[in-house]
Amino acid sequence: MKFQTGNWFLFILLSLVWGSSFILMKEGMLYLSAWQVASIRVIAAGLVLAPLAFRSLKEIPKEKRSYVLISGTLGSLLPAYLFCIAEEQVSSALAGVFNSLTPVFVFLVGALFFGQSTKSTQLLGIAVAFFGSVLLFFSQDKAEENNFIYVFIIIIATFCYGLNVNLVNRHLKSISSLKVVSVALSFNALPAAVVLLSTDFFSKPFNQHFLWSTLCACILGWAGTALASMLFYKLIKQAGIIFSSMVTYGIPVVAIIWGMIYGEDVGIAQWACMLVILSGVYLATKK
Repeated sequence: MKFQTGNWFLFILLSLVWGSSFILMKEGMLYLSAWQVASIRVIAAGLVLAPLAFRSLKEIPKEKRSYVLISGTLGSLLPAYLFCIAEEQVSSALAGVFNSLTPVFVFLVGALFFGQSTKSTQLLGIAVAFFGSVLLFFSQDKAEENNFIYVFIIIIATFCYGLNVNLVNRHLKSISSLKVVSVALSFNALPAAVVLLSTDFFSKPFNQHFLWSTLCACILGWAGTALASMLFYKLIKQAGIIFSSMVTYGIPVVAIIWGMIYGEDVGIAQWACMLVILSGVYLATKK
């Protein structure tokens, strides 16, 4: 009972943290660019875990270190930039909904590259989720042709998540979540710092708008990346990749609620499409 209760607690907490991340991206980009918000997010996460990274690196077997770095890139670094870039044109609520495709990619990548078996219901679920995503795209009142590019960017990010979940489950399950996350995110901070230095971040006026957007980006790093990554890796090890990936059931609900609070255009059509997507995800991940 304690085991199941603990898993559900992590599930709900991750839904709240990651579901709130999308609106924090929007707040950060009120004054900063997508590249700056994503860079600060990754740097903030890496800095807070840096003291643990030096010790943890020595304790991680040499043959596993490359997997740790790849996991950090797929699970945090690339998605951080992809989601911020996408949210320049896609609402935070819709970004949260499209993020629910992650379990589908967990299954697809597992079946194609990690030898997981496939079932007809899972293939049906993938088709339903894809259909729901298409409907969601066209349900937008102000849908423009170039929006498809930004939606596709989110899909690439969810593919990265799916690949990372399988990678962690296959190669890093025996290593402490804290060690994996601290090393991965600390190394991620290096390329993120290079990107931030290449922007005009340090020449911007030091005012309340600058401080607020920077703070939102830092909170993204501390909570939405560092803390959430540790909790997610822990959930993978305790409950498996299928249950862990289902956290995306809760994320779009939280994201949509935040979107409605901030006045984003979320109507019955968007809710209906979300239900179609989640129904497909359920079928694809059903045991």
